[in-house]
Amino acid sequence: MWDVTELLSEETIDGGKEMVQGILEDVVDSAVKVAEEKQVTEPGEALPALETADTLLSGSSNENVQTNGIPDDGQSVSSTDNLETDVSGHQAAARFSHVLQKDAFLVFRSLCKLSMKPLGEGPPDPKSHELRSKVVSLQLLLSVLQNAGLVFRTHEMFINAIKQYLCVALSKNGVSSVPDVFELSLAIFLTLLSNFKTHLKMQIEVFFKEIFLNILETSSSSFEHKWMVIQTLTRICADAQCVVDIYVNYDCDLNAANIFERLVNDLSKIAQGRSGHELGMTPLQELSLRKKGLECLVSILKCMVEWSKDLYVNPNHQTSLGSYKPSEQEMAEGRCLDTGGRRSSVSSLDSTVSSGVGSVGTQTAVPDDPEQFEVIKQQKEIIEHGIELFNKKPKRGIQYLQEQGMLGTTTEDLAQFLHQEERLCSTQVGEFLGESSKFNKEVMYAYVDQLDFCGKDFVSALRIFLEGFRLPGEAQKIDRLMEKFAARYIECNQRQTLFASADTAYVLAYSIIMLTTDLHSPQVKNKMTKEQYIKMNRGINDSKDLPEEYLSTIYEEIEGKKIAMKETKEYAISTKCSKPSVANEKQRRLLYNLEMEQMAKTAKALMEAVSHAKAPFTSATHLDHVRPMFKLVWTPLLAAYSVGLQNCDDPEVASLCLEGIRCAIRIACIFGMQLERDAYVQALARFSLLTASSSITEMKQKNIDTIKTLITVAHTDGNYLGNSWHEILKCISQLELAQLIGTGVKTRYLSGSGREKEGSVKSYASAGEEFMSLGFGNLVGSGADKRHMASIQESVGETSSQSVVVAVDRIFTGSTRLDGNAIVDFVRWLCAVSMDELASPHHPRMFSLQKIVEISYYNMNRIRLQWSRIWHVIGDHFNKVGCNPNEDVAIFAVDSLRQLSMKFLEKGELANFRFQKDFLRPFEHIMKKNRSPTIRDMVIRCIAQMVNSQAGNIRSGWKNIFAVFHQAASDHDGNIVELAFQTTAHIVTNIFQQHFPAAIDSFQDAVKCLSEFACNVAFPDTSMEAIRLIRYCAKYVSERPQVLREYTSDDMNVAPGDRVWVRGWFPILFELSCIINRCKLDVRTRGLTVMFEIMKSYGHTFEKHWWQDLFRIVFRIFDNMKLPEQQTEKSEWMTTTCNHALYAICDVFTQFYEALHEILLPDILAQLHWCVKQDNEQLARSGTNCLENLVILNGQKFSPEVWGQTCNCMLEIFKTTIPHVLLTWKPVGMEEDSSEKHLDLDLDHQSLSSMDKNASERGQSQYSNPTDESWKGGPYTNQKLFAGLLIKCVVQLELIQTIDNIVFYPATSKKEDAEHMAAAQRDTLDAVIHIDTEDQGMYKYMSSHHLFKLLDCLQESHSFSKAFNSNYEQRTVLWRAGFKGKSKPNLLKQETSSLACCLRILFRMYVDESRREAWDAVQRRLLSVCSEALAYFITVNSESHREAWTNLLLLLLTKTLKISDDKGARFRLLPVPV
Repeated sequence: MWDVTELLSEETIDGGKEMVQGILEDVVDSAVKVAEEKQVTEPGEALPALETADTLLSGSSNENVQTNGIPDDGQSVSSTDNLETDVSGHQAAARFSHVLQKDAFLVFRSLCKLSMKPLGEGPPDPKSHELRSKVVSLQLLLSVLQNAGLVFRTHEMFINAIKQYLCVALSKNGVSSVPDVFELSLAIFLTLLSNFKTHLKMQIEVFFKEIFLNILETSSSSFEHKWMVIQTLTRICADAQCVVDIYVNYDCDLNAANIFERLVNDLSKIAQGRSGHELGMTPLQELSLRKKGLECLVSILKCMVEWSKDLYVNPNHQTSLGSYKPSEQEMAEGRCLDTGGRRSSVSSLDSTVSSGVGSVGTQTAVPDDPEQFEVIKQQKEIIEHGIELFNKKPKRGIQYLQEQGMLGTTTEDLAQFLHQEERLCSTQVGEFLGESSKFNKEVMYAYVDQLDFCGKDFVSALRIFLEGFRLPGEAQKIDRLMEKFAARYIECNQRQTLFASADTAYVLAYSIIMLTTDLHSPQVKNKMTKEQYIKMNRGINDSKDLPEEYLSTIYEEIEGKKIAMKETKEYAISTKCSKPSVANEKQRRLLYNLEMEQMAKTAKALMEAVSHAKAPFTSATHLDHVRPMFKLVWTPLLAAYSVGLQNCDDPEVASLCLEGIRCAIRIACIFGMQLERDAYVQALARFSLLTASSSITEMKQKNIDTIKTLITVAHTDGNYLGNSWHEILKCISQLELAQLIGTGVKTRYLSGSGREKEGSVKSYASAGEEFMSLGFGNLVGSGADKRHMASIQESVGETSSQSVVVAVDRIFTGSTRLDGNAIVDFVRWLCAVSMDELASPHHPRMFSLQKIVEISYYNMNRIRLQWSRIWHVIGDHFNKVGCNPNEDVAIFAVDSLRQLSMKFLEKGELANFRFQKDFLRPFEHIMKKNRSPTIRDMVIRCIAQMVNSQAGNIRSGWKNIFAVFHQAASDHDGNIVELAFQTTAHIVTNIFQQHFPAAIDSFQDAVKCLSEFACNVAFPDTSMEAIRLIRYCAKYVSERPQVLREYTSDDMNVAPGDRVWVRGWFPILFELSCIINRCKLDVRTRGLTVMFEIMKSYGHTFEKHWWQDLFRIVFRIFDNMKLPEQQTEKSEWMTTTCNHALYAICDVFTQFYEALHEILLPDILAQLHWCVKQDNEQLARSGTNCLENLVILNGQKFSPEVWGQTCNCMLEIFKTTIPHVLLTWKPVGMEEDSSEKHLDLDLDHQSLSSMDKNASERGQSQYSNPTDESWKGGPYTNQKLFAGLLIKCVVQLELIQTIDNIVFYPATSKKEDAEHMAAAQRDTLDAVIHIDTEDQGMYKYMSSHHLFKLLDCLQESHSFSKAFNSNYEQRTVLWRAGFKGKSKPNLLKQETSSLACCLRILFRMYVDESRREAWDAVQRRLLSVCSEALAYFITVNSESHREAWTNLLLLLLTKTLKISDDKGARFRLLPVPV
């Protein structure tokens, strides 16, 4: 602040007493004059009266003022006391509460007027009375303002005095060429801005726009003036309230200039050192100005930081890991988050920003609504862009503004816009109005119609008309404009008598335009005289002349003052900025004085224009203003800081730039402005030289400081950095490399491999690849100079200083204080940088990988929700690193994983959580993807160590452990398989015993793992042991079903009763079926045995619907045969595994018949049917055998429905296995040969006699093996067909025997035939024969209906075989084609055995008293069968054929003889063959 006493003492020394006395006399004279003036003023011109007296007390103590604030009666001023308030005679009536207030007003006004007195011509004399009086008056005004009390700051009279007198005085003195006057004016303005800004919105705008910023922008202003302005701006920019208020009240006001934006742009240009030489400054002056510019920009950003500090959370003041970070919405609401942390934001930036000293105006306060201001700012930007477009192409600008809703569509709206918007280019307005299109004409008419020419003389009206635009150059356009003007003028002045018509006005207007051009254009040499002008206008008034006096007056007025066309403000500025550089200092000063004079004139006019205006002023309070403020100016700020760091090595400049960048990053971070934040962080990274293309050998102190700033930003703003962590961590990675070089570290530390010879010159070459990224790869070749390398180490040595190293470490140790989102971003980008480090094929670096391990340790105690997000990123990174082709890297990754896992597992885990599973997943991934035996072995050993030491804490992690062992189980490396299996066996036999409840969730994974071991063909012993362990697992399920039942986990939709099945039995049995389907014979046989052992041992605990699931598994054994495989493997499978499985299935079904027959019998019958249909004789035989066993063992329990199903199945099997093709097959291209119709009987006899003598014995085919040599050489198609037909024939025989065995029990019929033969030989056929086993058959459990079904099968089979045996021609064809072998094919056994079984059943039924109701049907069928059989036998000629019927005939005769007389009469009439 300015000290008045000091100044007065100086003046006293210089003889200033006279000057002061003169000043005081002037003041007294003015006061006396005012006192003697009229006391009554016009009420219409009065200022508003003050409401109360007690609100207007002066802030200074006064003996006449009472303590309660009420003045003495004698000192009060009556309501009739009035003051002259305006130089031009305007008066106001206001009541002062005290006479001293009136005196103060008069003194203040007098001082203002005194300060405006002009100085003498020529250079000002410092000792002149005028200058000294001006300086003292300004000093006194400053003192008044600085010490003003409450009354002066709020009383309407004083506020208006400031507006009408002081601001006008400042507009003149603010452009003074005298430094003292200029400096005092700036000081007064600062005081006004601090204390009175709420009342002076428009005046402040004028001062900024017309004086401050113009002085900064003009190229001719002196360094002293610029310096003083920028000094003042430094003070303004240090006040946060003031800075935000400027933005809110001007940049967010549609009718105000963009003061804040323009101010920052101007300061940015100064800070960048632009136009320094043009201004004629010395380099030192230019540097000083640059520093001041930077200081202002930094102050502005500090103000923004200060303003928004309540939104900042300093992570270093957080006490817990990953504390909650509020959303942006919550922050915008200004919630109190962590006051202590926010208070430190300023100190962390070494801020010296004041908290603001602006007072809030009472009568002009406007609510602070950030959203509303942002909307206004957006509208303003739209309007400005529209004006910019208009000034290039009017129609495009209008269209844009209309599309944005900022301009109406009517011609009146457009005309009003052209009138009111002063920023439009006058030339473009003129061109637009002069266009000939209908639309343009309508706008022009509306434009002119909105002008009021009433009572105006013609020249004045024309001046008003042409003020708004520049006339276009085209005559036709001018013509249209003048025509409309004339019409409008006559319309507004209809009472005038001078012009006969509008034509007169039109011609006269044209002539005035021509006169103006002629008189005032420098191109016209011979100027028009008055007489010539009068002569030119003769006869224009309806063929008459206008009065000569009138035309003379027009000529003289135009000669004295040309018709001026208004320029746009932007146009004027652009012209000024584009002025050429001044040749010398004298010219510059002259030009500057002219510019200052014009500035003063403009500013004074504007100040006077707004002296009575009241504009609402908003005192900003909301934090959210900072976001749009920063968004508006971040680019010029970045340009200034970047240029400063790039081009200037001055430490102070670098310090300011870095501080500014740091503040900018803070603001961008707080408000989540990603683009801006990333841009500033990238700038820092670039100037650190760590990631730039320039060489690190060029590193200077400013680059070191940049690195430190970058580290500080990471430390203080880590919560907000997001993707910017990438740049920071890249720099830290490269910094570590620079530190290695700076400290002369050995190459092995650079490469991470430790395989290079220490201290060799080659060591630098080996790291050349990494050095290239730091910009000095050309220095690390084999011929690198040691001295040069030493200088390199010196230049980057400071990067290894203790402070830098500690600061970097602090970033990683401080990661525990980052919030939940920030730590994820930090980790993600650290992993990305680590991948870049490891990308080098020859010398990968593991700095970042080590840091990842470190921060994993540090952050492991975070809440699980945050930790799982962190580990999702880190785990994925370990997945990639663990599969790195460089084994050293992979080993480090796996070992780090092991250490982290051991620490993590120590914490344990509650039931139903999955954190361990997520944590251990990288082991699984590495095992799956990395084929290196070393790494795979290491993974297995790590897992084994975890199991041995932390088994009690493992829960969900068991899944990963078994997944790893599952991968190892299929390995070909014996050591890996053995170690994995040993650990798996230990888990199953020991750990499950102790911790089975904790491992239930992974029980099926354990079984699956054992299954994989069992399927590894390279290690058969392991396979067998694995199956044994699976059998061992069944014991756990059996012994602890309740544990499984109570376990919920992720199968909540499974009923509690079914959990034992889903999590216990099913996985075991399913994996055993997989073993059966995948493994070789010995292993799968063992698996099959164990599977059915488990069923038989524990099946009594199974629910019915479990059995359905189980048999779906079991039947998968047969599915294997539906896949195309080699014939030999398929044949082996059918003969062994399928055969074994069929019998085992029947055993299980029999054992658990009660539980299974309702749900599984149809499936089992269908499976047996499928087996019988296969082209495998052994499997087909097994199918029929199993069917037989199934029925014999369980038939007693069969219900009629079950018997029905069984009989239907047999019927289906019979039908599908009858080899009908035998009767129709013909070789391809076979021709009928008549000789073949007469078959050789001897040959036929031979074929029949060669029939197997033991054909009745079970288990042998009626044909030789299909692989018989005699037809092996035939075509493959025939072989395959014939093999299938032979199997069908076998099945038919097997089925006949099966029916016989089921009905009469196995071997019963054979014994009976032997007894009959013996009886016939003794001639005692009528003797009673009893077989012990005949009552054990199923006959007595079967209904007649079911027996008739079986009889249908037998008769159909008999009929087919009989037809085939009788078709000698077809048999010969087949024989010749290679079917059967050495003799002709026949079906004698099928023919006789089917008939014999049929007869036994019928005779048994016929004598069964319990089946009396079916006797008639039996009798009819029996007579029919016997008649047909005997009739057929009579026709048989072949001896061997007749011999085959021997037992059959014996059976028939014996059974017939034993029938009682009343029943047997009809049978005895049958012909008996001799």
